[in-house]
Amino acid sequence: MLQQILHDMYIDPELLAELSDVQKHILFYKMREEQLRRWREREAWEALSQGDGLRPPKVKRAASDKHIQWLLGEDGEVWVWVMGEGPGDKPYEEISEELIAERARLQAQREAEELWKQKEAEITKKFRDALANEKARILAEKWKVEMEDRKAAKVLEERIHEEFKRKEEEERKRGEEQIRLQEEQRAKELYWSLKQAQLRCQASEKEEQEWEEQLRRSKAADEERSRRAQRARDEYRRHSLRAIQKGTVAGLSSMFQELGQNHEQESRLYHHLPGPGPPPPLAVPVSRTWERPLRPLSREVIVRWFKEEQLPRRAGFERNTKSIAPWFHGIISRENAEDLLENMTEGAFLTRVSEKIWGYTLSYRLQKGFKHFLVDASGDFYSFLGVDPNRHATLTDLIDFHKEEIITVSGGELLQEPCGQRDSPPDYHLLFE
Repeated sequence: MLQQILHDMYIDPELLAELSDVQKHILFYKMREEQLRRWREREAWEALSQGDGLRPPKVKRAASDKHIQWLLGEDGEVWVWVMGEGPGDKPYEEISEELIAERARLQAQREAEELWKQKEAEITKKFRDALANEKARILAEKWKVEMEDRKAAKVLEERIHEEFKRKEEEERKRGEEQIRLQEEQRAKELYWSLKQAQLRCQASEKEEQEWEEQLRRSKAADEERSRRAQRARDEYRRHSLRAIQKGTVAGLSSMFQELGQNHEQESRLYHHLPGPGPPPPLAVPVSRTWERPLRPLSREVIVRWFKEEQLPRRAGFERNTKSIAPWFHGIISRENAEDLLENMTEGAFLTRVSEKIWGYTLSYRLQKGFKHFLVDASGDFYSFLGVDPNRHATLTDLIDFHKEEIITVSGGELLQEPCGQRDSPPDYHLLFE
């Protein structure tokens, strides 16, 4: 599965969601290493082609086309200035507060100017129309009065004009006061809006820092694995010798011989699971009579895959017995697995059939939270996808191995307490019908 991902340089988003953070970081670095390997291989091929005259050499740009030069400090290193940390600089929080307040004030001022222009236009139009109407009325009355009353009419007109002007000034003052109050209110609203945006930005920066810290730890773990790459063969041989000493291989061989001799005498695999007859032979490998899709398409396809390929390999059985291991579960979701592990202590685990890949998912209980590791079973062995380079002949071998050896160096996960079934019939009954 990992080789297929590195070959295509693509991973399905649903499969990516099943990976833990550590698995995602490791997969990222593996893909990056593959990119670098391909690039170096292409560069070597081009250099060889140019040497044989198959391709024209690349024209190198002049060295003086573009260049940059870093400013160095007194210590000879690149000079870096961080705003708010230099001598005489204001603290970042104070600068941020001033910028937010200034932005809020300027925006509120612009909005207040627009509102005042609209208000002033409304006031001017209102009183201009009222004055025009009054003038028209006075002119109509002036034609009705005698010539000697013209002076009185003029005085009356001026008095009315002054009265309207006074009312206009009062209306303007009330409008200015209303706009001023709206401007202050708007400035406060904008200030708190910008302040909340700043707080969200700071929270996002904190999350980014945490992610960078996780990435740094993952990179450090990856470098540690690179340093241990020279010792991987000896380490794997040591684990194999330990397994032989504990009787793993011997027990597996005797189990196969016992099943081959007693196969005709078996009438039912489990006394607690109903079935029409005994399951297919478990000790003799069966030939694949179906074409396996590239990935699981439905539960029916997964059940058939388990019966065709996993039952002959005794996946889910306890070693040298006919009983199903207490840690084995059927096709259940991540949420159901976490619900089963919720009330258990750190180190509890279960193995469930995966709906994303041809294999399984090992769900592990942390002190706070859970971890889920994908187990690749698409080949002739069982191994963690992107975490553990060791390959195991059976699923039980993988589980027993990590009861004494941790899964990841960074997490220190050690399988301690299996999580059994809660309901009846068990969630794996479809796999053995």
